[in-house]
Amino acid sequence: MEFRWQHTGEPVSMKRFLTKHGISMRLIKAIKHGEGEFRLDGIPQFGEITVENGDYAGIWLPAEGADPEVAVSSVPITVLYEDDHWLVVNKPAGLTSVPGPTNREDTLVNRVKGYLMAQQAENQKPHLITRLDRDTSGLVLVAKHRVAQSMTTWEPVAKTLRKTYLAWVDGQLTPAQGTITAAIGRVGTSPRREVTPAGQDATTKYWVEQTFATATQVKLELVTGRTHQIRVHLSHLGHPLLGDQLYAGPTTLIQRQALHAATLQFHDPFTDQDLQWQAPLPEDLEQLINQLK
Repeated sequence: MEFRWQHTGEPVSMKRFLTKHGISMRLIKAIKHGEGEFRLDGIPQFGEITVENGDYAGIWLPAEGADPEVAVSSVPITVLYEDDHWLVVNKPAGLTSVPGPTNREDTLVNRVKGYLMAQQAENQKPHLITRLDRDTSGLVLVAKHRVAQSMTTWEPVAKTLRKTYLAWVDGQLTPAQGTITAAIGRVGTSPRREVTPAGQDATTKYWVEQTFATATQVKLELVTGRTHQIRVHLSHLGHPLLGDQLYAGPTTLIQRQALHAATLQFHDPFTDQDLQWQAPLPEDLEQLINQLK
């Protein structure tokens, strides 16, 4: 893979030129250590490199082979979008995002790896940009190569990455919209997080979409991205997610947390276009709404 851009202006160092175009210092260091090449007008360069006005400068990286440490799962995935750089997947509830101590064989990463291998993709190592809890359904953005992964941390792109969630909470949430600002941290060894002054700053915006007799449908947007953030913040308000056993949510109508990553949008640095997607509600959440009505 080669990525290059034309420089206009005063001479600059290759490092400065690349960071200006969204290549992370981590990736630049990897190339310096032999994992790729710096190029000027398609010719490999070494040592101190200066990019002159009119030069086409960039990087070349070998294709990423499949990680032998990651198992392959042939279970199908639901792909909502795919191009040379990105994969957008609709993750079902009950599926862990990444391999861990209790599951290394069939997570979203294992399934995406199986999908890429079956497609004989040039790069077969998926990079999850967004992650969801095991029992949260909805959109997950996957970078198909290291440069795309690097671009998502680049400020002009990172600022445009926006995710909204739909949640169904116990009781009638008021006011109709608001911002929850409360630090979140771990207390003891439990997987449960809590609002605690010693935790990390966390901010969640919400908008009430529909009120039922015993529950409320809410749209939410994360300003920060802490573990279990939505679940902790809503529980802290006294309105835990329906089905969320870890945070004392009622389980009469649904057996998993009623949380869905509904929309995703960002500015694609490769095409200079705004991309956006919406994930349909899974059957269990449709049934939940019908029961609440």
